[in-house]
Amino acid sequence: MSRSSRLLKLVEILRSHRRPVAGADLAAELGISLRSLYRDVATLQGEGVPIAGEAGLGYVLGPGLTLPPLNFDVDELDAVVLGLRLVERRLPGGLGDDARRALGKIEAVLPHGRSAADVQLLVGTPATGSARVLDAIREAIRKEEALIIAYSDKKGAASERAIWPVIVGFFDTAEVVAAWCELRQDFRHFRLDRIEQIAPAGRPMGRRHRLLLADWQLDRDCGEGF
Repeated sequence: MSRSSRLLKLVEILRSHRRPVAGADLAAELGISLRSLYRDVATLQGEGVPIAGEAGLGYVLGPGLTLPPLNFDVDELDAVVLGLRLVERRLPGGLGDDARRALGKIEAVLPHGRSAADVQLLVGTPATGSARVLDAIREAIRKEEALIIAYSDKKGAASERAIWPVIVGFFDTAEVVAAWCELRQDFRHFRLDRIEQIAPAGRPMGRRHRLLLADWQLDRDCGEGF
């Protein structure tokens, strides 16, 4: 790896962490000595890259950095394009449109001679028609708001539930939302394609989302989650 490539990779590593990273960990990930890592950091700081920290304390990338578009290697581009195609195919409208736009932005910044069309990986997962429901759930999670849903279980029994959505899982043939159900006073899992109506409840969840997520993860570890 050339030094210029190594410096760019160092910046990418720091951009992926919000907390200080020990110099020894950075050096190990880059495959260089700690002394070389210190020289690289000093070089970047001298070029105006806002890296804060020092030897023995760790390093963190500060705000204000503007970089040119990143250059994906072959495997990285395959992974990104396949993931975006999956979202676009499975969730037309809403998040699927976002995936299509993101793919267009990536296409625009690829080096000359490279194209997302070169990625010969197709997605066969059919659309589920749950994009509208998913968008409502995502917004509720962001705002930490409760939802009212009209739901039909696998036997066709209908019910109305007030839920506090936690997380959405994507499976081969369906999407499932894990949520706290006010009716059952416990976590329940609802298939998005069986949610016939969905609307904000007009009030916040009874607990902060991060606490709900931690509780659900504990249930999952005990065999009650996805």
